[in-house]
Amino acid sequence: MQVLILGSGVIGTSVAYYLARAGHDVTVLERQPAPALETSFGNAGEVSPGYSAPWAGPGVPLKAVKWMLMRHSPLVIKPMLDPAMWRWGLSMLRNCTQARYELNKGRMVRLAEYSRDCLKALRADTGISYDERALGTLQLFRTQKQLDGIVKDVEVLKASGVPYQVLDREGCVQYEPALAVVKSKFVGGLRLPGDETGDCFKFTQALAVLAEAAGVKFRFGVSIEAIEHDAGGVTGVRTDAGRFTADRYAVALGSYSPAMVKPLGIDLPVYPVKGFSITVPISDASGAPESTVMDETFKVAVTRLGDRIRVGGTAQLSGFDLRLDAGRRDTLEHVVTDLFPKGGDVREASFWTGLRPMTPDGTPVIGATRIPKLMLCTGHGTLGWTMAAGTGRVMADLIDGRQPAIDMEGLTVARYGAS
Repeated sequence: MQVLILGSGVIGTSVAYYLARAGHDVTVLERQPAPALETSFGNAGEVSPGYSAPWAGPGVPLKAVKWMLMRHSPLVIKPMLDPAMWRWGLSMLRNCTQARYELNKGRMVRLAEYSRDCLKALRADTGISYDERALGTLQLFRTQKQLDGIVKDVEVLKASGVPYQVLDREGCVQYEPALAVVKSKFVGGLRLPGDETGDCFKFTQALAVLAEAAGVKFRFGVSIEAIEHDAGGVTGVRTDAGRFTADRYAVALGSYSPAMVKPLGIDLPVYPVKGFSITVPISDASGAPESTVMDETFKVAVTRLGDRIRVGGTAQLSGFDLRLDAGRRDTLEHVVTDLFPKGGDVREASFWTGLRPMTPDGTPVIGATRIPKLMLCTGHGTLGWTMAAGTGRVMADLIDGRQPAIDMEGLTVARYGAS
């Protein structure tokens, strides 16, 4: 079967790889000159199934107000006359109940756990290397109230069979020795030993090479103009390099997916949430993190990637604006220097921003639509790297006519009342 994939971030490239391994004729269209040059380029580096959770949850609206009053705020909203942003925000607020939170988190953990297993199998099969480590994630709490508030999360982890450890100060230092010099700044943590880390950009670039070896054709520097269709389904994709046709079409364009499918009558509630990262060269290995430390107060992840520290986080609602913001860099620098003061010199750091494709309920959109031949794989938010391998395998199974290994309930666009 001929399959055309739109986008070569970590999601699109993963789908292409698994489809090629299944024997399909795959072409990938990408406007950039290489894979993973947008959202997949500089993310936090976490492969964190245990930390998979929707942003919408009980108490979040009040927390959001408090966050926006903080000097180093995890959330910045720049009001715009953008109906899509306001609709997305209202839908997110409707998901801020305990029942919806537990439902959405369960869906996300289901896919994320499966994806982590797929990634392990992929690594074993191919020997792919991407500065990977399998040393878990430590969610660090600066206050007792934060630590006491993990009860509901722990219940979901238990129900999903995800291993976890609730740690005091000394327990945190056992797994992250560099925190010993700043013990007074936190009270404890939640460790998720099954989580991993790695450089998403390096992974995607290496996977693209493996995909090409399996027969995938990447067409870089191609701008997609429209998906053409008639009553029988998608008929082709119009680009500045000509028209492309296939038997199946998969949209993996991240935050740009809604605009591409809207002319087909699909209202996809995915909105760009701008994230930032800095990458700091390690100057003292003993003062750097061993894996990922997630600072719960500032919602910033500090991750060791080879000889670098990746510091990623913050959320900014400002549409498709890709300008770098000095205030967001200050927050990232504050967290890494506060927790790992000897790890690296932030004056040598590189600064990056990208658009996370977020759904209001946190769960991505994967699978078929009501338009024949058209598939979606987008809306992974901050968890595209975590969910990439599993998404690729699920999409390959669906296109191949096989039943995926996980339950697809709640993962398709049908949950929004559309198909």
